[in-house]
Amino acid sequence: MDRVSSLPNELLCHILSFLTTKEAALTSLLSKRWRNLLAFVPYLYIDDSVFLHPEEGKRDRPEIIQSFMDFVDRILALQGDSPIMKFSLKCLTEVDSNRVDGWIHNVLARGVSDLDLLIILDSEGDVKYRLSPKCFQSSTLVSLKIDGGIDIGWVAGSIFLPMLKTLTIDSARIDNFEILLHALPALEELALIDVIWNDQGVNVSSPSLKTLTIYDIYCSSTLSFDTPSLIYFKYTGFVAQDYPVVNMKNLFDARIIFLLQLQRAREPDDDHWFDQDDALRYSNVWKLFLGLQNVTNLYLSPDTLKVLSLCCELMPVFKNLKSLAIKSYKERGWQAMPVLLRNCPHLETLVIEGLLHHVTDKCGDTCDCISREDKGRSLTSCPVKMLEIRGFRGTMKEMTMIKHFLDYFPCLKEMEIYVEENDPTELRFPEVSKVIMQMMEEYNKLSSCNVELLVTDYLFEKWTAKGRIL
Repeated sequence: MDRVSSLPNELLCHILSFLTTKEAALTSLLSKRWRNLLAFVPYLYIDDSVFLHPEEGKRDRPEIIQSFMDFVDRILALQGDSPIMKFSLKCLTEVDSNRVDGWIHNVLARGVSDLDLLIILDSEGDVKYRLSPKCFQSSTLVSLKIDGGIDIGWVAGSIFLPMLKTLTIDSARIDNFEILLHALPALEELALIDVIWNDQGVNVSSPSLKTLTIYDIYCSSTLSFDTPSLIYFKYTGFVAQDYPVVNMKNLFDARIIFLLQLQRAREPDDDHWFDQDDALRYSNVWKLFLGLQNVTNLYLSPDTLKVLSLCCELMPVFKNLKSLAIKSYKERGWQAMPVLLRNCPHLETLVIEGLLHHVTDKCGDTCDCISREDKGRSLTSCPVKMLEIRGFRGTMKEMTMIKHFLDYFPCLKEMEIYVEENDPTELRFPEVSKVIMQMMEEYNKLSSCNVELLVTDYLFEKWTAKGRIL
């Protein structure tokens, strides 16, 4: 018995919503019961890579491209004026831009709330698809994603999207960005990925914005953030020349991952890490962190720590910071760590991903790599109670560092040491594993801190315990 076909139309249309539109259209051949269901499916996923023949040369044939455009026309005609919730259009072939405009206008007129566009009409990349101004005039659109080098810079003056909450711009060219944001009064989530800025100075200004993700960004001049309601901020990219305004007074979670552009390389033992031009470029980065000073959770990459070493004297006090996570790298030093820890008076959790770092006499006293008179002074003023060490490989140098932390963190109550499941580690050798476990047992006997060694896997940027060695 065909139990699926006996389900109500609404449920069958919901099931078809999980398929590509081409796959959903093929179900009309099953029986009369399925013939017209596609007309009421509220989710359309149009992808020319699914429809066109993938064999070399076939997808570029004029008759194949024409059949694809005719297919989309028939689907939209079949649906008539029925309501539509989501329309995803991925078009990487040189189709008629007027037809594309017509498809987008069709779903906007039918009250679409989620619009996802990836359109590349020129395989050489010389000609950008100019998104019609009508795409920025909708009273129902809640989520908009623009991808594939679409030119939207020329529509900034004709925007009406009062309900838009989520905006993703990927590999697009933008003019008058501030004007665009001011026309989005309900915007809560903004993602800017590999954006090409035509503005001399970029100002991300929105009173309603709560989540901001910036990836692979390059700003040749100034970058400002006037986002008083922002809760989550992720910045992955190059450092701007200046940060005139950084207003993030309600920020809760921040991840700062700088990408460095050094004009010439330095030898590992050279204390002058940046030449004069490099230092000038990074001299204003402290202004960004001044605007982040109310953050509760903070993540810093190895290159971010390196940049912070240039502005230690201007580093703000993070009075609300409860959790600090840093990633370490063997070619990047810890020069910023002593000041950073001293400027976190209420820090409770410290996460260190990798203990390896470039050793210099300016690492301060946070590590035990160089003997010094003021050993551990920065740690003794830090109130951290929970310490997580990730990426542990079982070397004796790492064990020395762990003992250093146990000796000088006065409030430390718990330490968790994570070994990534698939990482190369000295713990695979029985003699090394035995010594490490004996040292851990001694730590637990002599210290008031509970030390655990855990085997983990690294999924979704979060470490989860899978089994204990001790």
